[in-house]
Amino acid sequence: MTLALLGALLIGLSLGLLGSGGSILTVPVLVYLLGEYPKQAIAESLLIVGGIALLGAIPYALRGLVDWRNILFFGLPGMAGTYLGAWLSQFVSGQVQLLTFALVMILAAYFMARPTPLRPTQKRQAWKIVLEGTAVGALTGFVGVGGGFLIVPALVLLGGLPMHLAVGTSLLIIALKSFAGFYKYLHLLPAQGLSVNFTVAGLFVLVGALGSLLGGRVAVRLPHEALKRGFALFLVVMGVYIVAQNL
Repeated sequence: MTLALLGALLIGLSLGLLGSGGSILTVPVLVYLLGEYPKQAIAESLLIVGGIALLGAIPYALRGLVDWRNILFFGLPGMAGTYLGAWLSQFVSGQVQLLTFALVMILAAYFMARPTPLRPTQKRQAWKIVLEGTAVGALTGFVGVGGGFLIVPALVLLGGLPMHLAVGTSLLIIALKSFAGFYKYLHLLPAQGLSVNFTVAGLFVLVGALGSLLGGRVAVRLPHEALKRGFALFLVVMGVYIVAQNL
């Protein structure tokens, strides 16, 4: 359990340092350090990620750094997409979900490693934002990641938001989507003889939130691009490990 709580601290540190990436560590920590079943870990991951993201979004919202237009057109369709992704998960095995998760980790590593600075463009049409939100939401529900590594670039490059506004908006969207997917898993798990360990989830939220605060303070003192590249390498290693374990 000690190693798992250190993992929860690392999840929060990543969110605080990079604004994303922490959620993609949650499922491996729950599966490989606590020995949980994949579907149970994915459900708990959504609760943990949602809790940490919500706590992290509050300071941004109080400073007016949340774009409510994108909450409406990206976040709410994302909730529907997450619910759909969670529903689809009942038709595949936990191993298939973990393999998909590993591919998502490698995709996240690509986004993390790119040195290209994000530059906002003109505002996208509402229907395109809705489609993007739904697609990212479906991925969230299926594999249990918050999707910040996809949401932040989408909000900046496609939604035309400045970076600081995109991070605050992304955190609230992650929370909304994660809770929607978790709600669906609550109804799916009992049919498979599984249940959510709320004690573990609660501990992870608390430790992760503390890690996020610490990461936010440390971030200003460290080279951001070097952190991103290092984390990208770690994600590739973890992705390959998960593939090897499930093949």
